[in-house]
Formats: sequence, C-alpha cells, structure tokens
Amino acid sequence: MAARIFLLAIVFTLTASVARAQGRSANEVLSFLLETQSLATGDFVKDQQAARATHDTLVRALVVELSNVPLTTSSGGFNYRFNPSLGTLERVTHGFGPFFVDRATTAGKGQASVSATYRFSQYTTLDTHDLRDGSFVTSSTRFRDEANPYDVETLKLDIKTSTVTLFANYGITDGIDVGVAVPVVQLRLSGERVNRYRGTPLVQARGRGDYLGIADVPIRAKVRLGRASGWNLASNLELRLPTGDPDILNGSGRYAFTGAFVASAGEGSVESHINAGATVGGASTQFTASAAVAATIRQRLTLSVESLVRRIERLRGIREVAEPHPTVIGVDTIRLVPTGDPVTTVAAVAGIRWNITQSWLLNSYVVMPVTRGGLLARPIPAMSVDYSFEP
Repeated sequence: MAARIFLLAIVFTLTASVARAQGRSANEVLSFLLETQSLATGDFVKDQQAARATHDTLVRALVVELSNVPLTTSSGGFNYRFNPSLGTLERVTHGFGPFFVDRATTAGKGQASVSATYRFSQYTTLDTHDLRDGSFVTSSTRFRDEANPYDVETLKLDIKTSTVTLFANYGITDGIDVGVAVPVVQLRLSGERVNRYRGTPLVQARGRGDYLGIADVPIRAKVRLGRASGWNLASNLELRLPTGDPDILNGSGRYAFTGAFVASAGEGSVESHINAGATVGGASTQFTASAAVAATIRQRLTLSVESLVRRIERLRGIREVAEPHPTVIGVDTIRLVPTGDPVTTVAAVAGIRWNITQSWLLNSYVVMPVTRGGLLARPIPAMSVDYSFEP
C-alpha cells in the first residue's frame, strides 16, 4: 500500500512538469494580470513602477501564505508501549489524538503507520480585500487638486487549491518517532484586471493557470522527554526540503528548520495538548502556538477541537500609499505596499476520528479562520484515512 501511495506521488510530479512546460507559471500569470496594458485608455502615461510595486506585494503575500499552509501531524492514531509485567504491547492512550496539534506520546518501537489526507481550499480575501467580486483596487491615479482618482485599476482573482498529503510515521524506539509528509498540491488560478478611466471600464488582462506538483516536504522527528507535574513532554524537530516551486506558489525555494515543544495531559477519555515552536528559513521565519482538547466520546470515536496561532514575519498587511507620478507633475499614483508589522493568524479546527476497524481510522475535520489578516479561505473541509500496521 505504501509503495502505491509514493508511486502515485511520483506520477503527480511528472504530470506537473509537463503542464508547466506548456504554459505560463503562476507567477507569470500574476505579472500578466497586474502589468499588461492591452488596450489604450485616456490616461497619458501609465505608472509602471506602481504596477510593479503592487505585483511584488501581492506575489509575496501569496507565496508566503500558500507555501506555509499548516500540515497535519504525521503521528499515527495508535500509540503502543511494551508492558514488561504483561510481556506484551498495550495501547498508551484511549483516544486517537488531534489533527494539527501533536501529542507527546510516541508510536512505540517498530510501530508504523501511513495516511492520506485530502483538503480543498477556496480563497476569498487577502488582508480584508475581496478577491472575487472585482472591487480590489490595485492602483489608481489622481490629480492632487481633485478628491477622486480619474484612473482606477481593479483586480478579480479566483484561487483554489486541492491538496493530497501522504504521511508515513515509524517508531525507531519507544521514545523516538520519525515521519515524512509529501503534500501534492493542485493550484487553479484565474483572474481579470479592469481599468476604469473617468468611469469607463476596459478589460486590460485575463489569465488562468492550472498547476500540479509536490510542495515542500517535511521530515520530522519526535523525541519523548519524560513527565513533569502530570504532563508528558516531548520535542519535535522538522527539516522542510525545498521540493516545491515558488513559480507555481507551492514552495519557498529554501530549506526550513522547525523546533517545537509538546506537552500532553490526560491518558483517559479526555486529553489536552499544547505545542509551541519556531521556524527559521523557508518562505518566512514564523512562531507558532497551538492547543487541543481530544475527547473519546465512544470507544471508537474521538472528537478534537483545536486552535492554531501563527505569527509569520514576512507576511505583512497591505496598505495604499500615494507617491508622485515618476513623469507627470501634479499627479499622484496610489499603489499597494506591505505594512511594517507582521501578521498573526488564528484558526480553529474541529473534527472526528472514527476507528472503523482494528487498524483503520477514518477522519474528517474543518479549518475555520478566526482573524481577518492574510490570505483567507472559506471554511476548509478535509477527509483522511489512517492505517497502522499490526504491532
């Protein structure tokens, strides 16, 4: 089964390379949408510097967001430990754990698991600007003695992603797990830019693209540290490989390293979990904090409620700035630039894990944005299936 999963990932990658060779990259589509002037308007001289500044601001926001989408934990739902008094393995926890918030327990020596998750995202706003209704003003030009701009550029974007993430996890010892996740992302991007000169609309550019490829791949290790004050403690280490492609917005182009602290309390029907960590490299330095409560409401059913907080240093808000037109006296051009403060995003997650047979878990969850900053999607549904090999 595992061999089939990774063969499928290889096929997806080859398909993506063919698709890219036949058309523009996502970065090129955005450049075309934001900078192409296909029809003449009444405006005498276009401010290309403003178009370029807006392009750089939007592309950075999209790359940072799309290449930093949180991945679920690769830890399996079943954790075992050898009981010397019984001479056999036994389950460490009653429940099957959260989705994004890791737990301090490890899988157990020799215990292996694999899983596959499907998630669909449809993005609707970027830093409170609506992407889909054509009201997103990317630049405008006005005379300094007039209150309203005479030339306005608006953008409409439709961004959808479908992500299949393949996971594998293995217990090297009773206290050390290693895991790998392979996210395969399909990005569908389409858009239109309209110029309105003195209220007269003219479509200046339309573009679309469909891209498929492996995003940045994380390799993870979890080390159980022990127990203190009723909490089980562990540390997570992750190396994220630059296997994605920044040109199709699914990778950073740089290695990233993450270190995180994990604490868990409760091994009965209710468990609490807290994670805190930092990432350097990749698309951006970021700091994360998350918490979860997982409750086993029936013997084979676990309900998880989670919160995810991320502070992404390179993700900034977007604001309008008026600067003098480079060639026309008495005219200001308004363009979009990043603000000075990093954006902190908060999301809530709720879902269930159902143990349909002895070694299989069927999982479903939804991710809901709480804050309004950054690139926001509608509530994101996901489905996954986990299989743990018999110990």
